[in-house]
Amino acid sequence: MSESIDRREFLKLAGLGGAVFASGLAGCASMAGAKQEDFYFVQLSDTHWGFKGPALNPDADGTLQKAVAAVNALSFEPDFIVFTGDLTHTTDDPKERRRRLAEFRDIVGALKSKNVRFMPGEHDASLDNGKAFQEFFGPTHYTFDHKGVHFIVLDNVSDPRAAIGDEQLAWMAADLKKQKNDAPIVVFTHRPLFDLYPQWDWATRDGAKAVEMLMPYKNVTVFYGHIHQEHHHMTGHIAHHAAKGLMFPLPEAGKAPTRAPLLLSKLQAEMPPTAP
Repeated sequence: MSESIDRREFLKLAGLGGAVFASGLAGCASMAGAKQEDFYFVQLSDTHWGFKGPALNPDADGTLQKAVAAVNALSFEPDFIVFTGDLTHTTDDPKERRRRLAEFRDIVGALKSKNVRFMPGEHDASLDNGKAFQEFFGPTHYTFDHKGVHFIVLDNVSDPRAAIGDEQLAWMAADLKKQKNDAPIVVFTHRPLFDLYPQWDWATRDGAKAVEMLMPYKNVTVFYGHIHQEHHHMTGHIAHHAAKGLMFPLPEAGKAPTRAPLLLSKLQAEMPPTAP
């Protein structure tokens, strides 16, 4: 990159979700400056469009727009932006679900960067196995490559049992066979692949199988959402990083009687106002 993110911009991104430099990913530092160009992407998660709760978030109808404005206000464009699930807040009404997905799509369509990746959360997909999500955003799991890094998007939410499923695991295994042992690999998923706190649904039933498949590869990093807070964990040499939720925070695992949403922080007051 010809420019660098200054401290103020980095803090803005950290408050929204995260800015990730390729050179900070496992296996990329040794490649940067050689045949791989450094780059960065922005992770946003748990926007929960359609959520209503004035005591928790008095600006629920403006939070997503402010996040879009904050990313657009950066002095340069990220290579891509990824939303790691729960784009919308859950609803039993299929028509309302589609209305929320359409509104979300239209709002994030204002992002300057048009290289935007999406994946579902359980709020988007668990009640209809991802059908509505696919109508608006396409496949719930897929791969792509960017500047020497292989990205895998996993779906551990469309199955209401909170599982990836044998079919998708077989697909993942076939994809990994094409990768070299030292290839930089990044996995995006909504729920954590490890057992962070199963009592609160902070786990994936067959996540250990996915992690086992990834273990032979030297340079793997996993990014997820779902828990609405920054969190870092290691399974062997694999680093797992969670991004903050945009709509409301959740308590740390086991530090509250339930996982009920907490009062929103002062983050929104620090975001730039939406354009008129």
